Formats: sequence, C-alpha cells, structure tokens
Amino acid sequence: MLYSVRGKLIHTESSLAVVECGGVGYSCQTTMNTLRTLKLGSEVMLYTYLNVREDAVDLFGFSTKAELDTFKTLISVSGVGPKAGIAVLSELSPEQVAMAIATDDIKTITRAQGIGKKIAQRIILELKDKLAKSVASDDSLKSVAQGAANAVTGNIPKAIEALGVLGYSPSDVSPILALLDSSLPVEQLIAQTLKQMGRQ
Repeated sequence: MLYSVRGKLIHTESSLAVVECGGVGYSCQTTMNTLRTLKLGSEVMLYTYLNVREDAVDLFGFSTKAELDTFKTLISVSGVGPKAGIAVLSELSPEQVAMAIATDDIKTITRAQGIGKKIAQRIILELKDKLAKSVASDDSLKSVAQGAANAVTGNIPKAIEALGVLGYSPSDVSPILALLDSSLPVEQLIAQTLKQMGRQ
C-alpha cells in the first residue's frame, strides 16, 4: 500500500522517525542503523512497511531497500514479530544477518536486544529451510544455483548462499557478483550486491 515516504525529518527518538510529507507527519518505527543515517531537518526518503493488526496500524521505515527486505524476511519467521525484526536490524546490517543465517551463527543474532537463543535458532532454521525448499522445488533455479557456484571462485558461492537466505535467487545476483572481486570478504560482496540491487 505505502511503498515509501519522502519529506522533511521533523522528529526522532529511540526507534522512531517522523517524516513530514505534504503537511502530514508520518511516524515510522525504524532501526538504530537507519536513524544513524538521518539528519534532523533534512529531506529523507524511507522505504516503508505497513503492519495492520486488530488493535493497531503501524508504519515501519528503512533507509535502504535491503534493510526493508531483510525486515520482511525476518518477520516471516513464526514467532518473530516487527519488534524483534527492528531489534535485529538495530544491531546487525542486512549483510550481517544474511551471513549469520548462512553460517548458523546463533551468537551474532542473539546480540540483538530481546533475542534469545531459541528465537535465533528458529530464525536460522526456518530461513535456511525456505531457501533449501525453494531451490529444491524449482529445477531451473537449482541448475542456475549449481552453475553459478561452479562458475565462480573465492567467496562468491558463499555470498550467493547468504543472499539466497534473504530471498534473492542466484539468477538475480550472479550477474552482479560476477563483476566483483571474488577475493573480497563475503560481507562486502553481499553489501555491494545489495547496493546494486537497490538501484535496479
């Protein structure tokens, strides 16, 4: 319904940014990582997610498309609500979330406030299962994934797997990764790919 809001940043507080658009102030719940990129009084643009419940309608805003996509991926996990998604992305970048899931790094995810070991395990288990099922159920996707992994060296196969956790198919990311230096750290490969994806 609401893809984004653009306007003057008129107020911020912990996990909240208010953007004035056409005389209306939109209160967007957000992450500490997004808040660090915003400057009070300046024009900003946030990618948004509208969460409708029986007792409330909440608007969430993010400075990058990658952060929004990661947020939606996290809250698709059973037992992980918007509050937990914001907590994870206040502590970790989208690249760090992808790497933690791809490498079964429970400890990194539990760095987020209010995220215990059980929730972290569920996030890793469900998102890795979703990735495995999507590849297994799609022969064309499986062949692309295998081809991409065989065609590249260095850290690119790991980056492809981590980006798959966030919902990006090998066919989407392989052309971008093929142009990057395969010896770069995995997180840097993920970050550069997400940046390019956001421009498309």
